[in-house]
Amino acid sequence: MSHDIKVRPIEPGELDTLLELCREHAAYEKAAFTDDGQVRRWSAALFSDRPALYGWLATVDGEPGGFMTATTDFATWSAERFAYMDCLYLREPCRRMGIGRLFLERLREFCADQGCGWAEWQTPPDNELGIGFYRRMGAGAKPKIRFHYDVGVRGVS
Repeated sequence: MSHDIKVRPIEPGELDTLLELCREHAAYEKAAFTDDGQVRRWSAALFSDRPALYGWLATVDGEPGGFMTATTDFATWSAERFAYMDCLYLREPCRRMGIGRLFLERLREFCADQGCGWAEWQTPPDNELGIGFYRRMGAGAKPKIRFHYDVGVRGVS
């Protein structure tokens, strides 16, 4: 069966959909998720003159099927910009439809538009489906340990 699949930038009226997808993404990764005003902060981050966050929504036959978000950063050692893919999530029925490949094509285009030489991301070590996909797409893993340092400042926008 053929499906109408689209991947396009997230629009201002779709932030409640993004919230629902983020809640599902957290559950998939067995992580805690708290709705504490993200929609307001996303609006400022995604739709300002100088966005802090970029996001894309995948739809399958007009229904939300997943999302990807990215930011840009600067690498000290190489003195070059790079993209950081913060999230890529597909609802279970939308997996294995080629949408992940479309998202990575958008990530490649985003890197080119932003003058980024590469993209980085992370995934939980037990996400075997995602890890296999990323490797098939040509991505390699670098062994590092991710730290989280809570400095007590929340929701500044």
